[in-house]
Amino acid sequence: MGYEPPMLMPVLAAFVVLLIAGRIGAAAFSGLRQPPVLGELFAGVIIGNLGLIGFHGLEGLRDLPGLDLMAEIGVLFLLFAVGLESDLGTMLRVGRSALAVAVLGVVAPLLLGMWTARAFLPGGDHLVTWFVGATLCATSVGITARVLSDIGRTASIEGRIILGAAVIDDVLGLLVLAVITGVIQAADAGVAFSTAAIGGVVLKALGFLVLALVAGRVVSRGATSLAARLSGDHVLPLALAFCFGLAWLAGRAGLAPIVGAFAAGLVLDDVRLRPGREGAPPRDLRDSLRPIESFLVPLFFVLMGMRVDLASFAHPGVAGFAAVLTLAAVAGKQICGLGVFERGADRLAVGLGMIPRGEVGLIFAGVGTRLTIGGERVVGDAVFSAVVVMVALTTLATPPLLAWRLRGSATPDPETA
Repeated sequence: MGYEPPMLMPVLAAFVVLLIAGRIGAAAFSGLRQPPVLGELFAGVIIGNLGLIGFHGLEGLRDLPGLDLMAEIGVLFLLFAVGLESDLGTMLRVGRSALAVAVLGVVAPLLLGMWTARAFLPGGDHLVTWFVGATLCATSVGITARVLSDIGRTASIEGRIILGAAVIDDVLGLLVLAVITGVIQAADAGVAFSTAAIGGVVLKALGFLVLALVAGRVVSRGATSLAARLSGDHVLPLALAFCFGLAWLAGRAGLAPIVGAFAAGLVLDDVRLRPGREGAPPRDLRDSLRPIESFLVPLFFVLMGMRVDLASFAHPGVAGFAAVLTLAAVAGKQICGLGVFERGADRLAVGLGMIPRGEVGLIFAGVGTRLTIGGERVVGDAVFSAVVVMVALTTLATPPLLAWRLRGSATPDPETA
C-alpha cells in the first residue's frame, strides 16, 4: 500500500469535486449575465442535496475539518481583497448622502430582520434574532460596482452615492458583526448581557480598526518603499503575512478575524508591485492575489451551498421565513433612499443598488453557524437555509432592476452631460 495521510486524501478528493463544480456553476451563471458567486453557491446546493435523489457518496464533504479550514482562509483572502479595492480617502470624502444612506442601510434592515426572526422563531434566544438581523445589514460592493460599470453609470450621482455608501455599509456591517459576535460569545461564557458589554465590544471594535489603520499607514509607507525596490514575488508574502497578522490580532481581541483582514486591505490599498523584468509597469497587489483567490474563495461559497438543507423547507414555516426575510432585506434597503440629499438624484435607483447581499451576507451567516449559546448553534440549518435563499434572491434581482432604473430615469454622468 502507498502512503496515504489520513487527513490529506479526503481533502484532495473534496478539492477535485468542489473546484470543478464551482467552476461549472460560475461559468453557467456568467453566461446568463449573473454574478459567478451565485453559480458557485448553487453548485454547492446541488452537491449537498444529492441525498434527496438517493446518492449519499458526497455527504461527508461538508463536515471535513481540513476543507472547512481552507474555506475560512479563503474568506480572509476575500475580505483582504475587498479592503484593497476600498479607497479610505474616498470613503471619507464621499459626502453626507453616502454616509446617511449607509447608516439607514444598516439600521433599517437590522431592525426588520430582527422583527422577522422574532415572528418566525418564537421562544428563541433574543441574540439569535439580533444575528439574523445582522445578516441583512451589508451590501455587496462588487456586484453593484459590476452593474454600474457595465451600463456606464459609475460616475453618475446615483453611482457615486451607491458605491460610497456600499463601502461604508460594509465597514458598519463588520462593526455590527463584531458587536453581536462578542455579545454572543460573552453570553455563551455565562457573562450577563448588558449595555456595558455592548459598549465594550463597540469600543474594542472601533479601537482595533482605528489603531490598525493609523499604525498601518506607517506600515503601508514602508511597504510602498519596499515594493519599489523588490519584485512582487518578495512583497506578496509580506503582504499576506500582514493580512494574517491583523486577522490574528482581531481574533485575539475578541473580534471576527475577517475584520482584521479587511483592515489590512484598507491599509495596503495603494501598494504597487514591481515586476521582476525590466521596463514592466507596476502591478496592483490585488492583481497578484487573484490566482490564489480564484482557488480558495470558491471553496467557501460551494461549501456554504452544500450546507443548505433543502429538506428543511418541508418543515412548517421555513419557506415562509425565507420569503419574508427576503422582503425585509429588500424593504430595508429601500429606506436608504431617504438619506439622499442631492437634488435630482434618483432615490429609488440608490435603494435598488444597495439590495444585493452577495458574499458578505454568506460570510455573516457562516460566522453564525460556528457560534453557540448553551451548546446550540446560533444559526441552525433552517435559519441558514432561509438566509442563503435571501442572499441568492437579492443578488439575482439587483442587476436587472438597477440596470432598468439607471438606463431609464437616472441623472446623467457629469462627464457626459
